[in-house]
Amino acid sequence: MSDYQQFLEERDKIDFLIQKGYMIQSVTEHLNGATVEFVHPDGHESETLLVGNANARKYFSSILIKQK
Repeated sequence: MSDYQQFLEERDKIDFLIQKGYMIQSVTEHLNGATVEFVHPDGHESETLLVGNANARKYFSSILIKQK
């Protein structure tokens, strides 16, 4: 899979969670990319994504800055 295709997949997953109302709660960076934990405002639901593409990491970083 090309880097661009990987970026599109990861971006779509991030956008899907954001559209459902989830917010980024925490980010853990590691050698394989970043693990991003999303939490729903009601506090009962959470989702975790592994984001490996560098452009996708920049993308969720910009969303995190907007949330603050």
